[in-house]
Amino acid sequence: MSAVNINLNNFREEVLNSDKPVLLDFWAPWCGPCRMVVPMVEQIAEERPDVKVGKVNIDEQFELAREFGVMSIPTLVVMKDGKIVRQSTGARPKSQILAMLN
Repeated sequence: MSAVNINLNNFREEVLNSDKPVLLDFWAPWCGPCRMVVPMVEQIAEERPDVKVGKVNIDEQFELAREFGVMSIPTLVVMKDGKIVRQSTGARPKSQILAMLN
């Protein structure tokens, strides 16, 4: 399954009401480190059917970025049962992103 673009309209259904853990990638097209993380996030979306992966473009979804307190990107957030359980800022290797899901 590929990553889902998350916005204010689908946030409740895709993230808060998800029966799976959700990995959110807060990013922007102009962000170099974000471009390094995107392929890994997409791979995780394909390889881990037990996790929902969502991408939040902060330029288009600044309300969501503000709600999550995103001050720097990329920011990765893991949510379970509608609550934040892990959060990290900055580019990370795939192994560290996967470790966030455990």
